[in-house]
This record gives sequence, structure tokens and C-alpha cells, in this order.
Amino acid sequence: MLRFFLLIIVSSAFVSSAAAAPPKKLSVEQAELLFVRQIQPLFVAKCGGCHGKDAKELKGGFDMRDRRGLLTGGESEEPAIVPGKPDSSPLFKAILWEDGLEMPPKENDRLTKQQMELVRVWIAHQAPWPNATRQKELLKKVVATSADGVIVKTSGGQSPSWTNRLYRPEDLWAYQPIRDPKVPWEYLGKLTVNNRNPIDAFIERKLSAAGLPSTKLADRRTFIRRATFDLTGLPPTPQQIKAFLAGTWDEAIDSLLNRLLSSPRYGEQWGKHWLDVVRYADSSGFANDYARPNAWRYRDYVIRSFNNDKPYDQFIREQIAGDEIDAKNTENLIAVGFLRMGPWEHTSMSVDAVTRQHFLDDVTNSVGVTFLGHELRCAKCHDHKFDPIPTLDYYRIQAVFAPVQFADRGAAYLPHENSKSLQDVEARMQRLIAKGGVRSIKTLPAEARPVNEYDLDTESKGHAKVNRKRSGILKRGLKAAKPLAFSVYSGQQRRFQSRTVVNKPGRIGGVAPATHVLKGGSIETPGAQVAPGILSTASFTTKSDLTSNTIGRRREFARWVASPKNPLTARVMVNRIWQYHFGRGLAGNPNNFGKTGQKPTHPELLDLLASYFIKNDWSIKKLHRLIMTSNTFRRSGGPVPDKAAEVDPDNKLLSHFKPRRLAAEELRDSMLAISGELNLEMGGFPNHPAINMEIAMQPRHVMGSVAMAYQPSRTPQERHRRTVYAERIRTLRDPMLEVFNQPNLDVSCEARDVATTTPQVFTLFNGQNSYDRAIAMAVRIEKTKKTVANQIELMFQLAFGRDATPDEIEVCSAHIAKMTKHHEKNPSVKVEPPKYVVRQMVEELTGLNFYWVEDLDIYQDYVPDQNSWDVELATRALADVCLVVFNSNEFMYVY
Repeated sequence: MLRFFLLIIVSSAFVSSAAAAPPKKLSVEQAELLFVRQIQPLFVAKCGGCHGKDAKELKGGFDMRDRRGLLTGGESEEPAIVPGKPDSSPLFKAILWEDGLEMPPKENDRLTKQQMELVRVWIAHQAPWPNATRQKELLKKVVATSADGVIVKTSGGQSPSWTNRLYRPEDLWAYQPIRDPKVPWEYLGKLTVNNRNPIDAFIERKLSAAGLPSTKLADRRTFIRRATFDLTGLPPTPQQIKAFLAGTWDEAIDSLLNRLLSSPRYGEQWGKHWLDVVRYADSSGFANDYARPNAWRYRDYVIRSFNNDKPYDQFIREQIAGDEIDAKNTENLIAVGFLRMGPWEHTSMSVDAVTRQHFLDDVTNSVGVTFLGHELRCAKCHDHKFDPIPTLDYYRIQAVFAPVQFADRGAAYLPHENSKSLQDVEARMQRLIAKGGVRSIKTLPAEARPVNEYDLDTESKGHAKVNRKRSGILKRGLKAAKPLAFSVYSGQQRRFQSRTVVNKPGRIGGVAPATHVLKGGSIETPGAQVAPGILSTASFTTKSDLTSNTIGRRREFARWVASPKNPLTARVMVNRIWQYHFGRGLAGNPNNFGKTGQKPTHPELLDLLASYFIKNDWSIKKLHRLIMTSNTFRRSGGPVPDKAAEVDPDNKLLSHFKPRRLAAEELRDSMLAISGELNLEMGGFPNHPAINMEIAMQPRHVMGSVAMAYQPSRTPQERHRRTVYAERIRTLRDPMLEVFNQPNLDVSCEARDVATTTPQVFTLFNGQNSYDRAIAMAVRIEKTKKTVANQIELMFQLAFGRDATPDEIEVCSAHIAKMTKHHEKNPSVKVEPPKYVVRQMVEELTGLNFYWVEDLDIYQDYVPDQNSWDVELATRALADVCLVVFNSNEFMYVY
């Protein structure tokens, strides 16, 4: 099958005005191609709404659906175009906004100078409008264009080589085959062979070229804290630090990496990174934020995969096509939950075709961003302006996913899955269903009722609606107790529902829905039908077509993505791993390896790592070991030479180690770890940490009603699990995590922001969560050490991994004495948790307010954390110092 490309010379400038230059001389075929590739899609997008619909709805009687309509004109009966004479054509004058004609009429829709030039050239060449058969022939042509979009070259046959393409070679670096570059060992000087790491050779070469020295190596205490946080997201214990400081460096580093990489905590930390990229959440988002009660199995699959060092190419294939590879494998059915990770909403008021297309657009782009480092959505409406991705490629890849149907598929729990809490979840849902829903505010004391703006009839109708919706939410929640995988299957199109249980193999297969190029990206303007395919820029393969069978498209596509010959895949993952170690990827935009992304600072090093990755069976753990045994990773954070700060302010050349602030989850988990409260139970149904009460009780819209209130898990042990296991609700974010830059759950996060804002201070100093952790830490310390000085020593060892100085002991002791006196005068007052919340809505049939009472069942027998009213004055005073420790840079940053 012939392939086409739209190729752009990025260095050419646009013409200064639409009529500033004479039309370019094109052949007849080039003029036809200009119409097919540029003019017709432009007319559809800009003019079709008013002049391209049904003949009865044409504004001004002007029909732009064919050439005859342009030559006939509208109600004025004046031809809209004069072939060969653009300056005499009313249509051209209208798009210039001349002679009182302004089309399109809105400023935001006005054509660009480039688009005006295209129309001018087309009319100047007799405004050809080839028929449908000829258009299909033309779409098979390989084409090249100038920067203003005018055809300058056409040819038939296979796609030209890179040397014939009109992109800048440096913008195509990601598409080139991965090289195995020669290592510049000479830049490592007198280092022995045993101490040489190829990473250092490439880094030192760049530093030498820039005339920059590298900093000395970090001391061992700094290194073990850095390494432990990098690989596990938790601080090292005093005992682990002591062990690391003993013995030779080679023995210590080998033992440390063995321990960290084999720790279950490793998968939790690096699984979190992957969940950022794929937008993992336990709810669907948008206005109807339905729960996804079985999505947690995908989260645990990711954590298992990292802990088991699953080869990355297998990890890819399972997530894209696990069900097509082996549908009897439960792990595979769970893995393809990746395809459903995006936000999703479909209701009885939605148009099936529209929501279906939203999913297809989402999954196509998600696959591109996650595995290929490319935003594909840019090619949805037009050929990509900067990267060699034509619209045809976008829809060929979309055709790969056209047979995907949503399904919660039966999948027995695996022996290593944590399902023990599911019976409790089911029992709670059944208990709430049996209870019968909400109650009237008349059951409250008069002083606790809201303003009385209801009548019995309104209240009755409102309660009936709320209870009906609440029942639906609870019945959805019962799915949590069933062995289901949040999954997909390949089959024919059916009415698109948001939830379906598929246990019948007969639904799998059938005739897959057809995929068409959508002109302007609109389902209302379908163009040519396309077959499944891959990126046509894939220089390592001559076959871009995939099977058109309903089953097998994703399997073949996944094989292409995970191929060791794919120039994108290994580079993308290696770059992500490098970023999580150093704070910045070798290529600065991990989700964008195209022209608009930042190019690699060390392209040969990126290729060396990608080559190493593939040769070592796609092992992520082996790649960690290579990176973390380099001197580059061991560099000290300072002091930074003045020249480095001037020449390389962003430290792209890595002359030193740039300190990083703990991520939101690391911060919460670390406070739990040093307070002695952290529960290391792995996996299973999401837990509910305690969050800000005001946020927890705020109303959330679900199913045309208000979602049930967020309640923390009943016991401290349940609440204090690692943050990666906390329920991720798209419309209800934990304020502490959000303020410390936990990413938006709707879009892929290539790199977390690290903003420093005033609310962070309020959260850590005044937040209930941090104060509860400070109390717990103080209680832990007091149980172990009796004197104030020894307590302060232990506090520093737990929080910072070092001993306190005499001055620090003196200052902290004085503060403890001062705060003890303060608390004597200001006793703590016990605060009881709420037992119910009052809700308000407007009854849609009457327009009147009505209220109801939602009982908070968890709080009826809630087990609170230890608080200030539970401990002695001295403990409260010590907790005040612990709170200061939580707010210190030494605790919050990795150096």
C-alpha cells in the first residue's frame, strides 16, 4: 500500500500579506493535491457549519459542498470564485476581510495568512475540484510542501528516505535508529577500569567542552538518603545508615542497591511514577465521577511489575494487548486496564458516537504519549505541523483501538493479590443499602436544622430522588467484592455504556467498527476509511499495515511498539528513568520527543543507555544500578562554582547534584515512617487517609445528586498505609497532596511541578495531619528515650539521618521548656468527629430548596489518632519541635 507524507520546511517565513507575492507555479496534479490536502479540509473546518450542511440550512443560499456551488454563488447570484483570478473572486476578498466582506465573521475563526495564501494559489490555478475517485488516487501520493503549505514536489511509490525529507535533521533525532556510540573513556583520566562508568565519560566530555569542573562526591550519609528516597520513597533508618557507613565503598554500595532493589517498597515508589504517566485514578471524573471499584488491581499490577523487574517490552505488550495475547491470564486482563485509565463519562443524555470518539481520541493520544513520547492528538484535525505525523497515521493508529469495548471481566484473584478487605467493603455496602438511605432534617434538634425553606411535598420528592441515586451508587460499590478486572475486549460496536460485565466469550470478535479520517476532527464530516497501521515514519520497517481482523490489531501494534528496533520506545523509558533520578530527563520533555520538545543534552549518552536497556533484557533494575554506581549520581549538591551557575544555571550538564524536594506522597509517607505509624501492608482495595474535614464534607455531583461524603478509614492502621494505596478520586483531591504538586489525574504527567507556595506553609505548620504525625513522633521518642537531650538526639537521627549538634540540642531543649509552660496555660480541648452532615439541593421540578441528613457511618465507631488532649504537656511540647522538624528543608529535601 502506498503511503503519503505532508512535509514542512520549518525555516521558511510566511508571506507578509495574502496578496504580496505572485502565485507559485504548480502542475495540474500539484494543484489538485493542494485542494485535497489543504483547501477542502479548510473549507469544511471554517465554512462547513454555515455553507456545508443540508441544502435547506445553507446560510445565504451559498453552498460550498462542491465546485458548482462556488461558481453559482448564493442569493446574490454572483459567482464566489473566478477561476484563475483570485483578486477578482468575492470568496477571496471575503477571507481577506476586504470590501465589507468578512468571512468567517468571527475574529477567532479568521484564516491565517498562510491559509489565505493557500486559497489564493488554488484559485490562481483554476480552482480544481477532483471527484471522489481522483481524490483517493491523490491521497496515495507522497508529497512535500513549502512552509506556507503549497505543494512543491510530488512523487509516487514508497516514502522517500530521510535525506529527501524537508525537516531539519536535528528535529528528527528521535526517529533515527538507536546507535551504540563509542565511549569517550579518555575523559575519565586516571580512573581504573573497575571504577569506570560509561555515563561519567559522556558527562565529563560535555563538562570539559564547557570548561566546567564537577563537584566532589557526596558523603556517605548524603548518598544513602538520596539512594533510599530515589528507590523506595522513604527515609533510611538510623540502623540502615550505620550499616552503610561500615566497610568499604564497593561492599557498601553493592549491599545497599541489592537491598533497595529487592525491597517491596521499590515497586511502590516506581509504580507511583508510572501511575503519574498513565493518569491512574479510582474514579471516572467529569460531572458524574463514578467510582471504579476494581481499578486498584491495575495499580497493584504496576507495582508487582516493577518489583519483579518485568522486562519493559513485556510490560508494554501486556498493557496494550494483554487480552489478545492470552485472555486466560488474569494478569493480562488486569494490565489492559491501562486503556481505560483516562477520565470518562457517558450518560443517557450523551450521544453514543460522540463519547465513543472521545475515548478513541483519548486512548490514541495516551498510547503515543506514554510509550512513544509523542502527542498524537495534534494530527487529529490536520497533518502535524512540526513532526512527521500525517493525519492518516493518527486515524490508522486509532483504527487499532476501534474494536476496544469496555468490560469488567471475570478474573479470579491471584495468590499475591490482597483481597482480604473486600468482605468488609461488601458488608458496609450491604449495610448502607439495608439502612434505606438518608433521613429528614426534622430528626435533628431544631437548633441544628438549616433555614426552613422547604415544604413536605418538596422534601418528599427530593428524598426519593436522593435515595434512588444513593442506591445506585451503593450497588455500583458492590462490584468491589467481585473478582473483576477493570478491562476491555475486542468486539463489534454496541450501545456504549459506562459499565458492562462481560463473561460470555460470544461477545468477543465480530465485525469491528470502521474507522474514517475525520475532516477537521469532527465525527460529522467522515472522510476516507482507513485500515489499522503504525507511524509511517518508522524507518526500521517497510510494513506499516496491521491486520484488519477484529482480534489481533492491538497484539500486532504492541509488538511494533515494543520492538527493539523501534527508535522511540527504549529512548522514552530510559529518559523517564533518568529524570526520576536527576530531576530532569536527558531530553527535557519525556512526553514529547518531537520538534517542540527539548532536545537531548547528551544524545549519545541517551542512545548508550537505550542500547544497554535493550541488551539487558529491558531490565529497569539493571539500568538503576548502572546509573546509581556512576560518579555523576554521587556528585555533591554544592557548593556550586560560580561559573557553573552562570554557564549552566539549570544544571543540564550535571556538574553537581541538584537537590529535590520530596514529592507529596514521599512527604506524607516519611512523616508516617519516622512517627512509627506507617503500615506497610501492600495492595488491595484503596484506603482513605484522613484529609481536611472541610474538603471531605464538601458536596460532589454524581448521578444528578450529591456523592456520599468522604470518610477516612475507621482505624489508624487502615488510614496510615502508603499514599500510593489511597483512593484517587478525580473530583476530590487530598489538599495536602495537591498543595505539594500531586499532578492532575486527568492528563499524563511527564514531570511534576515543584512550586513553592504559601499554602504549603499553612498545610505543614497548621494542618491536622502534620500535627497528628508530630504527636505520634513525640510519643514514639518518649517511649525510647527518657532525657530531653536523648529525645532530641533520636529526633534528629530519625528525621535527618545524623546526630544533633550541641547547639541544636540546646535550642530545642529551650523551646520544649518554653512550650511546656505555654501548654500549661492553654489546655487542649477535645474535638469529637462529626456523626452526620446536612445536605442541600434544589428540587428540579419545583425549584425549591430541600435538605436531608446523611449519617456518617464510619464515624459512629471511629478510632482517632492520638491527639493533644490524649498526651502529657511535655509530649505536646516535644511534638511542637517535631512539627518544626517536618517543616525544615533538611527533612523536605533530598541533597
